[in-house]
Amino acid sequence: MSETAKELVEAARAAAGQAYAPYSNFYVGAAIRTADGRVFTAANVENASYGLSLCAEANAVAAAAVAGSRVITEVAVVGYPANLPPDDTLAAPCGRCRQMIAEFAASGARIHLANRALTRVTTHTIEELLPLAFGRAALVGTPPADT
Repeated sequence: MSETAKELVEAARAAAGQAYAPYSNFYVGAAIRTADGRVFTAANVENASYGLSLCAEANAVAAAAVAGSRVITEVAVVGYPANLPPDDTLAAPCGRCRQMIAEFAASGARIHLANRALTRVTTHTIEELLPLAFGRAALVGTPPADT
């Protein structure tokens, strides 16, 4: 794993420590690197009304988009049950978050999934995690994305 990927995974783990997860006790942190080199981090934020909970990945994508970054080149996700000892648990983005990442992902964008101790890391492309993604090309008359 490259030094920049390692830094991104470490940023995701740090973000996970800020999770608000009083119901599931499952902490998730995400870090996104954009084409302009900026890194955006976020954690999951739960709500007593479970459907209103926010995923770390969606929060990080939104932060990047609001800051004007429109191309994601790399994502790191660290998720773990906070009330259990560290293990090899990997948390992959849910389907909604995969779709949100795909909306802004550069072709071949890398997604790193790591356990709490960062002793296990797997790397995938967004195309591997979300084959046949619904996207801009499916919408007739939609102009190309500005990059």
